[in-house]
Amino acid sequence: MSNTVTRLSITQSACDRLIEAATAKALEIGVPMVISIVDESGTLKAFRRMDGAALLSVDIATNKAYTAVSFGIPTHGWFDFIKNDPPLLQGIVHTPRLVVYGGGYPISEQDQVIGGIGLSGGHYEQDMVVAEAALAAL
Repeated sequence: MSNTVTRLSITQSACDRLIEAATAKALEIGVPMVISIVDESGTLKAFRRMDGAALLSVDIATNKAYTAVSFGIPTHGWFDFIKNDPPLLQGIVHTPRLVVYGGGYPISEQDQVIGGIGLSGGHYEQDMVVAEAALAAL
């Protein structure tokens, strides 16, 4: 019986491609964004704050990436999960770093979560569009 676990992790090269694709899409829609990418453990691996992106978006984008990698589901999936569960809905506000609206996605390869990406700067629907464009670049 082994006492270790082998995990895949996102490469810097993949992070660079995600950052560039997200930046291009954000420029295309005219919304300056913060782009955060975390590795499989939730540690920040790559980051860009576009000129004009809101300061508050720095933590939001990073927390979206963290939320996505922590549970392996997009951040927008949380709202449906908690909306009809009063104890969870009331208690979730006490969970640091958890974001329950769109813009954060897990990054997977070989059926394993290797990282997460979080976007912030526009309405969460715009954040989702930019994140999805970035993921399509992989």
